[in-house]
Amino acid sequence: MTALIETARPSTRTRRAFTVVARAEAVSWFFLLVAMFFKWVVQEDPHSGIEGGVPVAGAVHGTIFVAYVVTALVAWRQLRWPLRTTFLALAAGVPPFFTLLFERQVTKRGLLP
Repeated sequence: MTALIETARPSTRTRRAFTVVARAEAVSWFFLLVAMFFKWVVQEDPHSGIEGGVPVAGAVHGTIFVAYVVTALVAWRQLRWPLRTTFLALAAGVPPFFTLLFERQVTKRGLLP
């Protein structure tokens, strides 16, 4: 019985970590898009040298994106995802908000226990 509990813990931690990082990646995308909108649309002269929140939002998003990639690779190893699923997880990090869709799909398919 304890062997079953011990083997369940890493997958539970991996699932939780993947879910948290996937959602954080989507939120960071949102803030980066908002910052870019204010820089390029709202600001009268986007070439004035005022960057607004883009450097900060970009750095935060980049850091969370790297964490998402690492977490997806850890999930691949620990949860024994097929290569196709792993490729889709990595590709989902590129377009805005696709990490939410991917996380929902792998949960529905039982790939996040």
